[in-house]
Amino acid sequence: MSTHTETLPRTRRRLGVESDSPHYRWWALSCTSLGMLMAATNSGTLIIALPSLERHLHTSLLALVWVILAYMIASTVLVLTAGRLSDLFGRKRAYLLGFFVFGVASLGAGFAANGTQLILWRILQGIASAFLFANAAALVTDAFPPRQLGLAMGANTMVAAIGLVIGPVLGGALVEIAWPWVFWFNVPFAFGGAVWGALVLRELAKPDKVRGFDIAGTTTFVIGLTGLVLAVSHGGLSGWNNAIVIGGFALAAVLLPLFVVIERRSPAPMLDLSLFNDRLFAAASGATFINGLARFALMFIFVFYFQGVEGNAPITAGIKLIPLALGMLIASPLAGSYADRHGSRALAAAGMAITAIGLALMTTLQVHSSFLWAATLLAIVGVGSGTFMSPNTAAMMGAVPPERRGVAAGARTVLQNTGAVLSIAFVLSIVTAAIPKATLFRIFSGLAHGLTQAKLAPFIHNMHVALWALAFAALIGAFVSMMRPAHVRIEP
Repeated sequence: MSTHTETLPRTRRRLGVESDSPHYRWWALSCTSLGMLMAATNSGTLIIALPSLERHLHTSLLALVWVILAYMIASTVLVLTAGRLSDLFGRKRAYLLGFFVFGVASLGAGFAANGTQLILWRILQGIASAFLFANAAALVTDAFPPRQLGLAMGANTMVAAIGLVIGPVLGGALVEIAWPWVFWFNVPFAFGGAVWGALVLRELAKPDKVRGFDIAGTTTFVIGLTGLVLAVSHGGLSGWNNAIVIGGFALAAVLLPLFVVIERRSPAPMLDLSLFNDRLFAAASGATFINGLARFALMFIFVFYFQGVEGNAPITAGIKLIPLALGMLIASPLAGSYADRHGSRALAAAGMAITAIGLALMTTLQVHSSFLWAATLLAIVGVGSGTFMSPNTAAMMGAVPPERRGVAAGARTVLQNTGAVLSIAFVLSIVTAAIPKATLFRIFSGLAHGLTQAKLAPFIHNMHVALWALAFAALIGAFVSMMRPAHVRIEP
C-alpha cells in the first residue's frame, strides 16, 4: 500500500544557490576567481621557466619569445569574438568551454617535442583564454550590484595577485622536476574549474536581441590585428625591414580602418563602437591599453635580470619576484572598495603615477644590487598596479548596459593584451640592441654566471633605457586616467 510521501516527486538539490539569492554573487565570484588564479599562476610559472625551456627544447630566442606571444596574440584577436558569442549564446556556456579547452591545451603542451609544437599548443591555450577573459568580468558584473562592483573586481585582482605570488615559485620548483610540469599543473585546475562552474554558475544575462554575427567585421579584425601584432613583435627581434614585418603592417593599415567602417554600418557589430561615446568608458579603455604597455614586460625583464645577470636558480628568482605580486595583493581590494564609495578617477590616476615612480627608480639597479632595494621597487610597482586595475575595470564594466558586457569585457582584454604584446616587442628591441649574441644567449638561457660586469654593462644600460620608456608610458596613463569624469558614489 503506497503512502502519500511515496508519491511525491524527488527533487535533486543543486550545489550553490539560485540566481535570485543574495548569496549567488559570491558563488559566481568563486568561479571567476578560480579562472583568474589559473591564468595568473600559469603566466608566472611559464615566465620563470623560459631559460630552462630554451635549454631543454634547444629553441632560439625568437622561438622562446613566441611561446609567450603566440598565446597573447591568439587571446587578443579572438577575445572580442568570444565576447560576442557569449552575448549571443550564454556566458556560462562560453566560460566553461574556455576552462575545458585550456585543460586540453595544457596537457598537450607538456608533450611538445620542440618549440614549434609548443607554440601551436600555446595558440590553443590562447583561444581558450579568450573565452575565459571575455566572460569573467561580465559574469561578475551580472552577479553584483553596482555598489559592490569595485569590491568584486578587487577580489578577482587579489586572487590574480595570489597567482602571481605562487606562479614564479611554483614554476621554479616544477622546472626542477621536469619542464612539462610547468604546463601539466594547469590540467586539474582547468577541468576542476569547468566542473565547478557547471555546478554553481547561473545564466543571468538575456541573449542579445540582435541575433546576427558580424562575419566581415570579425574577419577583418582578426587578420588586421594579427598582422599588426605580428609585425611589431617580429620587428623588434628580426629588424623592421623584414618582409613579414612590412607585410604585417600593410595588412593592418588596410584592414583595421576597414574594420571600423564595417562596424559603424553593421546591424550586429562585433564591437559596438558606440560604447566609446561614453567618456568614462573611453578614458578607462585608453588607460587599460597604456597599463598593459607599461607593466607587462616588467616581469619578463626581471626574470632575465635575476636568472641571467644575478645568476639565481629558477626557484630563487621566483621568490624574488614575490614583492611585485604582494603589492597588488594588498592594494587591489582596498582600491576596489574605496572606488565603490568615491569613484575611480583619482585612484586610477594615482595607481599609474605610483607605477611610473617605481619604474623610474628601477633604473638605479645594477649588477648585484641589494635585493632589499629591488624588492622595494617591485612592491611599489605592484601597489601601483593594484591601485589602478580594480577601480578601472569596475568603471569600464559599470559604464555599459548589461547585454553588452561580454563585448565590453572583450574590448578591455583586447586593449590590455595589445599593450602587453607591444610592451614585450618594444622592450626586447631595446634590451637586445648592440649586445654580442654570445652574451645575449648566456643571459637569456640563465647561464650568465661568470660574465664580468663589463660584459653585462650593455644589458644593464639597455634595461635602464627600457624602464625609462615604461615609466614615461605609465605617466601618460595617469594623465589619461584623469580625463574621465568624476562619478559619485552609487547608493544601495
